[in-house]
Amino acid sequence: MAGHIRRRARTASRLRLVAIASVLVGLVLVSLRLLPGSPFESTAAAQWGQAGSSDSRGSDLTDRSTRPPPPSASPTPPPEPLPFEAKELDLDIDGWYAWSVLDRRSGEIIGSDNMAETSTTASLIKSWIVADFLRRSDDAGQTPSDAKLADLTKIIRDSDNERTQTLYTQIGESASIKRLLSTCDLTDSKVSSDLGWSRTELSPRDVARLGNCIADGRAAGPTWTKWLLNEMRLVRGAGDFGIRKAFPAAEAKKIAIKNGWVDREQEQEIHVNCLAIGDTWTMGVMLRYPINKGYDYGMTTCQQITRALQTPTP
Repeated sequence: MAGHIRRRARTASRLRLVAIASVLVGLVLVSLRLLPGSPFESTAAAQWGQAGSSDSRGSDLTDRSTRPPPPSASPTPPPEPLPFEAKELDLDIDGWYAWSVLDRRSGEIIGSDNMAETSTTASLIKSWIVADFLRRSDDAGQTPSDAKLADLTKIIRDSDNERTQTLYTQIGESASIKRLLSTCDLTDSKVSSDLGWSRTELSPRDVARLGNCIADGRAAGPTWTKWLLNEMRLVRGAGDFGIRKAFPAAEAKKIAIKNGWVDREQEQEIHVNCLAIGDTWTMGVMLRYPINKGYDYGMTTCQQITRALQTPTP
């Protein structure tokens, strides 16, 4: 009887060992299935962001694949073209002429083949002389008196020569023109040291650059630029000719101008020059022709050149 009991005890012990071994083997296999790189690794294990992942974003990513793509941004419309186009002009004009147009948005310049050649500016340079005085006054913390502003108005609107000479002397004469060349980044122009403001030499390309220098505030400074542009829009009388006359009246009144005209007895020539500042462009036209043709010839020719360069209206 005792032997029978001992056999049953040994059998039970073996069964417990088998059961414990089975549990241990099971645990080892489970561990191997979860171990990355193990040959027993489960192929159904969830990956980051895939369906079945316990991460809550899994279902969101799955749903997102069925959504329509976001709308694409609207393309930026191209800038409005300039009202001028580069072309060779075939005009019956006596004497020398040249022209240039500057795109104020890009800085691009178009012009005649001879746009870098210079000619004397006459009264066109008054736009710079006034701008230089205003900027320097503001830099010095000074505000021009009402009487001084009235003089400047006469210089711009009516092209008053005596007031111009007084102002030119006050700002240092040729030193002012040297400031023009550096401030406005002119490349072709020259200082006429002893011959006065009327003999300053600019090219049509530099005339367009001067216009841009006035428009962007470098010439007159931030305080006075708007005032100067408004005065240039109000040019009247004999000086109101040329480039803006080629535009419809409603548009012309928005264009700032300063023109120059003089008879050069020594050269037996008349020099006529036109500067205009539009919203997106500046333009310079310069002419030299026989003195017997008179002023009107140059004034109307400046307008004729402008009209020939304008982009045709659809």
